[in-house]
Amino acid sequence: MANGPRWTVEELADRAGVTVRTLRFYAAKGLLPPPELGARRVGWYGAEHLGRLELIEELQRQGLTLAAIDRYLTQLPQDIGELDLAIHRALVASWTPESAEEAHRDQIERRAGRPLSDADLDSLAAMGALHRTADPDVFKLDPGLLPLGVRVLDVPIPLETLLAARAVVRLHSRATAHDLHRLFRDTVWRPYRESDPPPEELDRMRELADRIQPVVVQALVTAFQRSLAEELARPQAEDRQTEGGQGEDGRGEDGPGRDGR
Repeated sequence: MANGPRWTVEELADRAGVTVRTLRFYAAKGLLPPPELGARRVGWYGAEHLGRLELIEELQRQGLTLAAIDRYLTQLPQDIGELDLAIHRALVASWTPESAEEAHRDQIERRAGRPLSDADLDSLAAMGALHRTADPDVFKLDPGLLPLGVRVLDVPIPLETLLAARAVVRLHSRATAHDLHRLFRDTVWRPYRESDPPPEELDRMRELADRIQPVVVQALVTAFQRSLAEELARPQAEDRQTEGGQGEDGRGEDGPGRDGR
């Protein structure tokens, strides 16, 4: 945290869009790490605190109990960074697209921690983090995607690329959700119902099925992160392989000689 942003408890609560009382409640439950103590015992919070707090809020919106949230957070790597936390929250939020909330431009800028130009708002809208309304200064805000979208703003990605990337993600996430639902329906739910269970057992099965959702989300997040890391590493490996295949005179091992033979 020494080289990153630092916030007081009030500033952190403002960035996350929660009250100080809520923040302290999470800390008292052990869901949020303690702050770094500075002069006069002032507590300072960093980007990892913000990422974890935003993830906790999203899991709360999903309807998870505090005990379930604690189990979810316990399974995360100890050294997880703010970007990975943002990815977790964005993917968890994608299970509840109706969670968008209305916010004024000033409120969004406070949540983002920076002024937002019209071009920034266009980019955030292309990523699905914002949705425009009839009022040009009022937006439907996706609280799960906003933190990740703000991080992407500093990367020089054309607006057209963001729109295309969003379309790819939506297409494949829908296909994955469809296949998983069909798999669970055909191999678990349908055989169980055909076994003619008593009503109380049927209700219990529905409750257990609801509990599976955060586990599936976390598995998908982990698989996505690993696949993305492998894809990002592939060009570097190919570059090293190309460089390794060059001889001292710039020829490949099986390449032609200087005279073209």
